Amino acid sequence: MRKVLMIGSEILSPFQRTLEEDGYEVVLRAPGETAESDNYSPDVILLDLAAGAEDTEVKRILQEAQTGVGAAVIAVVDPERPSGFDPALGLDDFLATTASPGELTLRLRQALWRRTGVDARNVLRCGDLEMDLANYTVHIAGQPVDLTYKEYELLRFLATNSDRVLNRETLLNRVWGYDFYGGSRTVDVHIRRLRSKIEDRHHTFIETVRNVGYRFRA
Repeated sequence: MRKVLMIGSEILSPFQRTLEEDGYEVVLRAPGETAESDNYSPDVILLDLAAGAEDTEVKRILQEAQTGVGAAVIAVVDPERPSGFDPALGLDDFLATTASPGELTLRLRQALWRRTGVDARNVLRCGDLEMDLANYTVHIAGQPVDLTYKEYELLRFLATNSDRVLNRETLLNRVWGYDFYGGSRTVDVHIRRLRSKIEDRHHTFIETVRNVGYRFRA
């Protein structure tokens, strides 16, 4: 199930209902609100910029959006105040507060496809590797692969950010959560276990970038 984090005012509530009816898992919270969503690892983030421009988490999300790593970020903009949207923010798309349910769904799908390469059936393919993100399954050359939850989440984050070098701190924050106190060795151990399950002499997916981190090769 794809995850959506919505940060903003009650104006986003109709969007939440639409997405839940479409099968998305949705968390909606107000800017500055401390909640379980602090450790939420979404696939898409909808930002009500008018309500959350000064929120610390919103500022962090906007900074990360410019790197092209992590969740697709869509700004929700009041069509009566278009000056509030700055194209230089580097977001994936924008959506008017008056958008129809159909437009919302289409823009989310398009943003996900551009960012992650995941098709409308929530399936990601890279050579012989196939990840069904709706059913949490992984197959290599048609054979099922048994992964732990963290191994799966690590592979999902790497694969949906393919060809980008991800340092260990980014992987820790996005897979284990920002309040995780373990060291970078946690990442290395899980990468080693993951490689032992999905790689062999015919398949190499994860590249080590010396002194930096890892890259998933599409």
